[in-house]
Amino acid sequence: MPANIVIGTQWGDEGKGKIIDILASRAEVVVRSQGGNNAGHTVVNNGETYKLHLIPSGILYPDKLCLIGAGVVLDPKDFIGELNSLAERGVSTSNLKIDPRAHVVMPWHIVLDGLSEEFRGNSDIGTTKRGIGPTYMDKYERCGIRIYDLINPEVFAEKARATGKLKNKIITEVYGGNAFDLEEVIKEYTEYGKILAPYVADVSVLTYEASKAGKTIMFEGAQATLLDIDFGTYPYVTSSHPLSAGVCVGTGVGPKVITNIIGVAKAYTTRVGKGPFPTELDDETGDKIRNVGGEFGTTTGRPRRTGWFDAVIVRHSVRVNGLDGLAINKLDTLCGLDTLKVCVGYKMPDGNILENFPPTLEELSGCLPVYEEFEGFNEDITGCRSFEELPEACQKYILRLEELCDCKVAMIGVGPDRTQIIER
Repeated sequence: MPANIVIGTQWGDEGKGKIIDILASRAEVVVRSQGGNNAGHTVVNNGETYKLHLIPSGILYPDKLCLIGAGVVLDPKDFIGELNSLAERGVSTSNLKIDPRAHVVMPWHIVLDGLSEEFRGNSDIGTTKRGIGPTYMDKYERCGIRIYDLINPEVFAEKARATGKLKNKIITEVYGGNAFDLEEVIKEYTEYGKILAPYVADVSVLTYEASKAGKTIMFEGAQATLLDIDFGTYPYVTSSHPLSAGVCVGTGVGPKVITNIIGVAKAYTTRVGKGPFPTELDDETGDKIRNVGGEFGTTTGRPRRTGWFDAVIVRHSVRVNGLDGLAINKLDTLCGLDTLKVCVGYKMPDGNILENFPPTLEELSGCLPVYEEFEGFNEDITGCRSFEELPEACQKYILRLEELCDCKVAMIGVGPDRTQIIER
């Protein structure tokens, strides 16, 4: 049976939530593999909008088993708030499980995230200041607190005192901040552990058993390829692996389980935060795309930077993820633009043209986009449900994206609702 991975191919915010929601409706198990509450999926289901940050999108379907893998870093306070918000809207979370190996975002992680960004000044990374990076730092320094610890009060208290003592020293003596009352933190977070305890189970085992039983599985991650810690625009990246390979590590399954890898892109490009962006549109066209497309962050509300579709980026994503197909979202946002552009290569300062995405920030900063131009369209395409119904200009645009990215476009989003999709 199919085991699908849904991957962002740009800088995130590609509309993965919509594609995930469509595939989740056909799956029996939905697994979140990495990241934290620094990202979000906006899902429009039956006319209602849900903004999910940590909980898998399959939660909207009561018959789906929803799993949060060991690669996720979980802020228990925020997570419980998300549970309560869903409960208020009549969404059951009884089908949700969290791996005991997942790491816990503690309050000092959030404070350290903000203090380190402030310390960097104009060289800041532009994080969401949700404590994600510092939590992953502790994970790899092997002093992190895991969900297993959180739900075992004596273990948690011992580890929180040891780690908290060190963090207080860093906060006060390095950054000049205020120390945490560790006993108050322990008291507060022990209560969170009690709430989360019924949700804890070995996600690696559950996923393996589902695969052996022939169940359809969908893996979802957060962020996207260009935010990968190794293959993204370092250092303006996240602290985990949003690539397809990261799913296996973050969930605890072997790569042979995976049968289909779907990359999601917008019909244009956006990013949040700092860093080079070759096709960025700092003009009226960029403003129009931002406003028509509603390009404001799900988690932060920050306006996203907008630009033309960058085929160099997506080719990079096709290669490093091993994509089987592309889902191109928000084609409808481009309606009304007389001319569309696609970046097909980068011109370097020495005049050479790059066809492959450069591995370093320094190289990328010197790149200028080489464009192909396409005829725009003015027709309303939100009601189209087949490729043949699209205007000829749209068809040509999509077919050329396939050629440039060397990957079949399997799905085309023509509106925000999950029904507004063309499948090829």
